[in-house]
Amino acid sequence: MDIRSLWDFDDPAASEALFRRLLADAQGDDALSLRTQIARTHSLRRQFTEAHAELDAMLQALDAAGAEPRVRHLLERGRTLRSAGERQQARPLFAQAVDRARDARLDELLVDAMHMLALVEPDTADQLAWNDRALAVALASDEANARAWEGSLANNIGMSLHGAGRFDEALASFRQALAARERDGRPSQVRIAQWMVAWTLRAMKRHAEALVLQQRLEREWAAAGEVDGWVYAELGENLAALGREPEAGPWFSRAIDALGNDLPDPDTLARWRRVVG
Repeated sequence: MDIRSLWDFDDPAASEALFRRLLADAQGDDALSLRTQIARTHSLRRQFTEAHAELDAMLQALDAAGAEPRVRHLLERGRTLRSAGERQQARPLFAQAVDRARDARLDELLVDAMHMLALVEPDTADQLAWNDRALAVALASDEANARAWEGSLANNIGMSLHGAGRFDEALASFRQALAARERDGRPSQVRIAQWMVAWTLRAMKRHAEALVLQQRLEREWAAAGEVDGWVYAELGENLAALGREPEAGPWFSRAIDALGNDLPDPDTLARWRRVVG
């Protein structure tokens, strides 16, 4: 069963309904794997009690299960704990998932588990190490679903490098992510990857280049009938850095309106508002 193809991560409730319909006719390991994904739908909606209850109810059946549902169970227990803020409790579960997935040659799940370990590591070097290992597995795998992780992993590597101030390396990783997203052919994901490239160019003080990319993104989002408040924010940031504050103000104003509850830190917000006037 190709679990990945069944998911709509933008609508966990719809995904739960689909998993439950499929569960009615599923047996053995397929049924157990579906149940782990039902738990995940609860975790994504921050329904942690329900997620743990679903995973607890599976424990006895897992005794006779194969490797895939066992690894998925570890992953979803760990994800639920991490989402609830219990990172240290999640870490050993992801580590176990790595070992079991590697032993069973489940590349897709091995990559997933490694990427989750990177997310719970507090140290940048450890984050990079796990994501680098995950990317190596993904690129070497003959599983399409494992290879499909390239864009996400390259993005995560770029984020860690950006946070460490290693902007040249971050830019290379974000460009790798963009190339992977372009191969996948999902326009919204391509636009997000383009934003990451432009964001890093701004960090490198290449404001004119970043501005051109963000202007193109603003037009593309508008053509799709959508808005991205962070594109507006970056337009304002680059214009202000280029000494064009009168032009930056309206973009910061639009960013504040579009972002709603997803606003930046108070100091950044205060700076935007000073430019708005």
